[in-house]
Amino acid sequence: MCVTYVQPFGQKKWIEFHRTETVKNNQNPNFVSKVLISYIFEEKQPLLFEIYDTDSKEKDLSSHDFLGTFTTNLGQLVANKRNKLQLMDRDGNLKSSYLVITAEELGTDRDEIILELSGFKLDKKDFFGKPDPFLEIYKLTDTGNYTLVYKTDVIKDTLNPRWKKFNVSVRTFCNGDYDRDIKIICYDWNSSGDHSLIGEFHTTLKGLADTNAIFKCINGKKKEKKKDYIDSGEIRVEYIKIQSTYTFLDYVQGGTEIFCTVAIDFTASNGNPSNPSSLHFINNNSMNSYEQAIWAVVSIIEDYDFDKQFPVLGFGAKIPPSGQVSHEFFVNMNPQNPHCFGVRGVLDAYRCCINQVQLYGPTNFAPVINHVASIAKNRRDGSGYFILLILTDGVITDMPETIQAIINASTLPVSIIIVGIGNAEFDAMEELDADKGGLKMNGVRASRDIVQFVAFNNYHDLDPSVANLQLAKDVLAEVPKQFMDYMKVNGIVPKKRASQTSSPEIENLKIQ
Repeated sequence: MCVTYVQPFGQKKWIEFHRTETVKNNQNPNFVSKVLISYIFEEKQPLLFEIYDTDSKEKDLSSHDFLGTFTTNLGQLVANKRNKLQLMDRDGNLKSSYLVITAEELGTDRDEIILELSGFKLDKKDFFGKPDPFLEIYKLTDTGNYTLVYKTDVIKDTLNPRWKKFNVSVRTFCNGDYDRDIKIICYDWNSSGDHSLIGEFHTTLKGLADTNAIFKCINGKKKEKKKDYIDSGEIRVEYIKIQSTYTFLDYVQGGTEIFCTVAIDFTASNGNPSNPSSLHFINNNSMNSYEQAIWAVVSIIEDYDFDKQFPVLGFGAKIPPSGQVSHEFFVNMNPQNPHCFGVRGVLDAYRCCINQVQLYGPTNFAPVINHVASIAKNRRDGSGYFILLILTDGVITDMPETIQAIINASTLPVSIIIVGIGNAEFDAMEELDADKGGLKMNGVRASRDIVQFVAFNNYHDLDPSVANLQLAKDVLAEVPKQFMDYMKVNGIVPKKRASQTSSPEIENLKIQ
């Protein structure tokens, strides 16, 4: 029997979540019972697995023989899809037995409809002018009622409207039932809200998908009053496509690699690193704010980075050997091998760098953004996605160049996370995090919103055990959407791939 434990967000204790069935007298059990867990990219989601040899129906686990355990994170399991985990005893010693876990996204009907409709010779509803037609689309529910699925835009003053193409999931449109009754009503829009009925008709998704589908729009009241009534115009299908939609996990499990670059602000406004009031002060007993932010974000991203090698850039410092000011240097001072292994390697490089550079200025973002963009432009095919984590304490001094760099990068597989450290005013960062409207410069607008900003001080009042987790959750929450926006805009579909592990078939694995 395999027992699964989880750690609820912000807690350190393990909570039993699931037990499989007992497979009797078998050293190579293949468990039928599945563990269903909600996947959240921006959370660590630790998991603990324990294997027991059960000889009775006793629910108390201490009554059974413990065979081995393994601790991991859900992110690691979904990134690798098929995982061969070597079990350990309670003292952390490796055993000769393994647990194989296959992570799959729960299958749902994810097909999507792209539909464009037009009207032809619709009835006039106004004596002095033409109608302002729009459509409402309803589906029949299991209770026998109709519920609104979609409302088109209003086309002004025309008998022959062509409404904008729209997307809606098959699940939303007809509950996945291609023969479910669909009612489409055409109205003449009125500013009072009392819209005039032009006509309606019934069909199905299968009917809409017929070649050259045309439907007569019928006004019931007119049909009753006029013996020679034929119809109130036609609704035509100009375009329809039913296509598969994909999720973030489809791409990750299809082989898209997630790369993370860390960029650290080494400007003098951070304060002298030897002074305890400095934002860069190194204390062997606790992490400063830069270190906490690095730990919170990189420790989650490293689950999706297969080699866990992270380039770390610095900017705004005088660097050895000549003491020139640089806005784009490798923190480990090794241009031939600028990568750091794992989050601990990033932290070690940062701590070492503090003693080698002189904090200076100004605060320029554009060089590090352009650095990542120059690499990302070679991976436009969906094989890689790049996250740039910028940690800074101050006001940007190259704002026009930074905006231009972000606009250029918005066409590339890039997301930018900015964490503000310290008590400075970060109004400019809010401008870059263009949630209310895309960045624009010289008449050119960013093709996607790729920037997410948070101020680290917003988390100081939280419980320390929760603060870093909440920071990571907030800064990473938009990455899957930004990732999917890039793939969708560029028409990139996920690849199918074999398991990355070279583990033998599950039947050959022994649990001893």
